[in-house]
Amino acid sequence: MGWYDYGGYTYTSVADLKAKAKKYIEAQRKKGVELSPVELEGRTIAKSWWGKAWCDNLEKYADYASRLERGRKYVRANSVIDLKIGAGKVTALVQGSGKKPYSVEVTIDKLGEEQYERIVKRCASKIQNIDDLVKGNFPEDLKALFTEKETGLFPSMAKIHFNCSCPDWADMCKHTAAVLYGVGARFDKDPLLLFTLRGVDMEKLIGNAIKDRLDSMIENADRPSPRIMSDEAMRSVFGV
Repeated sequence: MGWYDYGGYTYTSVADLKAKAKKYIEAQRKKGVELSPVELEGRTIAKSWWGKAWCDNLEKYADYASRLERGRKYVRANSVIDLKIGAGKVTALVQGSGKKPYSVEVTIDKLGEEQYERIVKRCASKIQNIDDLVKGNFPEDLKALFTEKETGLFPSMAKIHFNCSCPDWADMCKHTAAVLYGVGARFDKDPLLLFTLRGVDMEKLIGNAIKDRLDSMIENADRPSPRIMSDEAMRSVFGV
C-alpha cells in the first residue's frame, strides 16, 4: 500500500481503495448483508441531466473545493459501498484507508412551503409526462427553476448538514464529499430520488400537471380548432 501523511492527510491509492471496498462488500454478502454500493465505470460520475445538475450544484460552493476534489477520488474508487436515499436524509458507508468503513449521514432541510408550491405550480404547466421529467426533457426555464442557487430544488450548502464517523475535524470531510457525489451518480439510475430527498409529492406534482391540461381541454372543448377547415375552404381546395 502506498501512503504518506502530510498535514493530517493520509494518501491512499485508488487501487488500494477499490480493493478494500470490494473486499468489504464481498465479506458482508457472505454474511447475508446486501449493500447498495455506488459503482462507477471510468471517471465520469454522472451522465444524466439530473445527476450532472446535482454535481454542478455541489461545485458552486468554492469553500469546499479541496474536499470535493478528494470526494471525487473516493467515489471514483467505488469507495461509497452503501448509499440509501430517503426523505430529507442520505445514509452511507464509505471505505477509507482502514479496515472498517466510515458511517456518513447527510440531512437536508425541508423545502419551504412557498418554495414547494412555486415548484409544483410551475411544473404543472410545463411537464407533459413522467417520462419527460425522468429524462430532463423540459423547457430551459423549468431547469432554471430547479437549479437556482438559493430557491431551487437542488439545496444550497447552508441547507445540507453532515455527520461522519471519521476523525476529520472539517465540516465536510472527503467521505461526506464522496457520498454527495454518490447521490448524483444514483440520480442517473433513478432521478425521482431527488424528489424523495426533497420531500416533493410526485403524485401532486404530476397530478396537478394532468389536471391543468384536462381543465384546459374541457374549457376549450366547444371552441373550433383553427386547424379545422371550413366547408367553404374544403370546396375551394377539393372541389367538393
